[in-house]
Amino acid sequence: MTKLAVLAFSGGLDTSFCVLYLKEQGYDVATVTVNTGGFPPAELARIEAQSPRLGAVKHVTVDARADLFDGYLRYLVYGNVLRGQMYPLSVSAERVCQARAVAELAKELGATAIAHGSTGAGNDQVRFDVAFRALAPELELLTPIRDLGLSRAEEMAYCAERGVAFPEKTKDYSINEGMWGTSVGGRETLDPWTTLPEAAFPGGDIGSLPPTTLVLGFERGVPVSLDGAALDPVALVARLNDLGRPYGLGRGVHLGDTILGIKGRVGFEAPAAHLLIGAHRELEKLVLSGKQLFWKESLGNLYGSLLHEGHFFDPLARDLEAFLASSQDRVSGEVRLTLHPRAFVVEGVQSPYSLMDPRIATYGEANRLWTGAEAAGYAKIFGVQQTLTLKANSN
Repeated sequence: MTKLAVLAFSGGLDTSFCVLYLKEQGYDVATVTVNTGGFPPAELARIEAQSPRLGAVKHVTVDARADLFDGYLRYLVYGNVLRGQMYPLSVSAERVCQARAVAELAKELGATAIAHGSTGAGNDQVRFDVAFRALAPELELLTPIRDLGLSRAEEMAYCAERGVAFPEKTKDYSINEGMWGTSVGGRETLDPWTTLPEAAFPGGDIGSLPPTTLVLGFERGVPVSLDGAALDPVALVARLNDLGRPYGLGRGVHLGDTILGIKGRVGFEAPAAHLLIGAHRELEKLVLSGKQLFWKESLGNLYGSLLHEGHFFDPLARDLEAFLASSQDRVSGEVRLTLHPRAFVVEGVQSPYSLMDPRIATYGEANRLWTGAEAAGYAKIFGVQQTLTLKANSN
């Protein structure tokens, strides 16, 4: 009896090798490409044509962009999550979303196995393994690239012997593009003393552009409009990426800890993520209490760590999502930003839930709610414990 394996398929060398190899191991192979924003129409068409040429019995393309935002990215916005204060966790969110779609399809098709093309060298293998085992524990997990440990040249030779040719890579950099950002790897990312040249990023070299101002609207923490025009989150993210990329916004090189316990370094370009998180953070400053802001920063970072490190299915992640969603009840309003080459500035923020009320007090200027004598008494009592501590320590 033929066994069916469902393969997460990108149409590149690794996953194409997997189709050929799994067929020779006695599997029928169904391929699935999960679009999380990194596949233009022409590339999707190429992938859809490649699958049957390799001998796959079925190919499915899943548009998961809306699912990606609703199930993952909105919580990263709620939590203002930037790993190391820089990196927007684009790949982490995409992989869990993709794994969930692949697992669901595998169950629908009655598959006996589920497969991915990750190597044994990076974070993605862990994210896919954990997700597949959590979502479809009854299915056999197949990882040919990791198991065989073949070099790229060996993979290419294997494919060529079976009539599938791949040109030698001419690019100096590996690029993973998605809706929430693009990651860039290359020789410079292997050395912490060097940096990626501007030309390595998809946006290329930054020219001299005049400043441009835009207004982002939020409802309960979700971005809903640009310059007063309503847009769904997927369209809004795409538009902000188009606007911000020529300015080189959301661009940098992140150095951090990998799931494997080693240090890793990656370039990234994520204009929409940085613009939305920067605007959202400023709106929260206007409408949330100081203690809310303090705990949101801590718990948002914890949520980002769970997602990044492959613990998305831990129940704690659902608890944190509930907290983050609850914190957004009054995060509605507009934020005005001005874009400059390599930087943006928050110019203004307004909300019907603003906690700034000049009718009560204006910082450093005047107030109507208390007298000068009451303020002096407050300041005296506020410092009592420090006075007593210093007195006790001087004895």
